[in-house]
This record gives sequence, C-alpha cells and structure tokens, in this order.
Amino acid sequence: MSIAPYFPYRSEKAKAEYLVFLDRMAKDWPIPQETRMVLTAYGETFVRIGGPAKAEPLVLLPGINTTSLLWAPNIAALSQRYRTYAVDMMGDIGRSVSTRRIRDTGNLMSWLDELFRELKLKDGFHLLGVSYGGWAAAQYGLRFSKRLGKLVLLAPAASVLPTNIQFYLRAIPMLTRTRSAARGMVRWLMEDLARKDPARLELSLDRVMMTMACLRPHRVPGPNLLTDDEWQSFSMPVLFVVGEHEKIYSASKAIERLKNVAPQVRTQIVAAAGHDLTVVQPEIVSRAILEFLA
Repeated sequence: MSIAPYFPYRSEKAKAEYLVFLDRMAKDWPIPQETRMVLTAYGETFVRIGGPAKAEPLVLLPGINTTSLLWAPNIAALSQRYRTYAVDMMGDIGRSVSTRRIRDTGNLMSWLDELFRELKLKDGFHLLGVSYGGWAAAQYGLRFSKRLGKLVLLAPAASVLPTNIQFYLRAIPMLTRTRSAARGMVRWLMEDLARKDPARLELSLDRVMMTMACLRPHRVPGPNLLTDDEWQSFSMPVLFVVGEHEKIYSASKAIERLKNVAPQVRTQIVAAAGHDLTVVQPEIVSRAILEFLA
C-alpha cells in the first residue's frame, strides 16, 4: 500500500516547516559532520556521521518523536573516541523519507539491519539507544547478537518494566495540542531539567510543540517488555543506565529486576536526572558510556 510522500507529517507544508525548524536546531550540533541518505527497502534513512574515520563504529538511536539531534549534548564526547552514526528513525519525525510503513518489530529490525549493512558496518560495532531507541536497540541485540560488540540502553522504553500508568494519564491533555498541556507533561517527565535549566526546558517544549503541530498521529511497533529468558540471552556486554527520578518506571525496581534475572547486565543510576538524563547530566552519561565501551 502506497503512503503519502510527506509521511509521517500532516502535509507537505508541515514537513517543510519542520525541516526548517530542524535546520535551526542543527546549528548547535557541536562537531563537524557528514550527512548521508541511505537507501533501504523502507525508504531513505538520514544519518549524521562524525568522529575519526578509522575509529570503532558507534550507532545512536533516538527516542520516539525525536531526531538524531537529540544527541547534541553527548556527541562531542562520544565522537572523540568513536566513529558515530546518529540516525533519524524511519517512520518518525526527522529527515528520513519513508516509502513503506514499518508495521511491526520484524519490519523495524529488518530496516535497522539493512541500514547497518548499507553503512558497511562490520561485525563488532556498538549500538546505543535512549528511550524508544533503547528498546529498539535491545530488540536488535536479541535478533542479531553476533553483529554487535557492546550494547548500551539508556532508560529504554518498557523493556524492563511496564510503563507507569501516570505517563499515559498525563499525556491525555496533550491531545489538545496546547502549550500549557505540553508544559505540564514535559515538566513532569523532565523535572530535573526544569529545576536546573528552565530556559533549556522551554527549548525542549518548543520542539514538542513543533512536533505536535507537524507530525500526524500514527502507530509504531512496541515497545514491549523483555522476558527473563530474553534478558538472560544477551551474549554481548550490556549497559543499562537510568536516572534516579525516571518517570516511565521505577529506577530502583528496574535495577532490582535486572540484578535478579540478568546479573550479567551492568547497571547504573544517574543522580539528579530522570528521562532527561542525556540532557541534564550529559557529562556523567557520556562518561558512563565511554568507560563501558572501553
């Protein structure tokens, strides 16, 4: 079944407006970059590439309704040691161009594996994901374990515990697409950023408002819980990082479950952070990633 050339945006105008918004945000990207459009069976995937050309590859997957620019606070530190590939997820907001819908987890994994192969990533590359991107990274690790060197999961959506019902209840007012409703949700989800850097929170709110205005509601695969057997089956080293004030599930209970069912998974709680951990504590998060990968 064909899809609109502007999918997943509401219209051609909405897509054009959002890409201009992305251009403004991209001016804050702190390192030299190469950008590529990589052709796959699901469309063209936009990737920002940086770091030393001969360094080990590290692929970065963002959260839902965000783009590769989510990694701006971390990319300079990570790109000092690694060849970084920051991806705009297929079928989500950003510069990737969908020609075929990703309808289930199998489709999503097929797209990711094709993308990595088209990027000429040899076995042993590292994969890093946050939130929805963390769940997707975990799913890839389950299916293509021999392809990965190490796997880093930053507050992966679901995966370890069910999503807190408060997340859904607080998201309902956002259906009004008003700034006041969005501010309530963002301040709750990112309480540490709201307290530490209110101006930065407003920038995050600007992005949320643009996304709601331009993105057409659509379904994405998952995320779902991993079973005990699945957590135990990871053959590559895995790092799980979560902020102490995480709202999508309890950080302490998530760590407790992993220690009980998958003690081989390394875990870390980041103080004074929640789902905003990559933004509000970028140095701590980047250092944890680098130490683990090294």
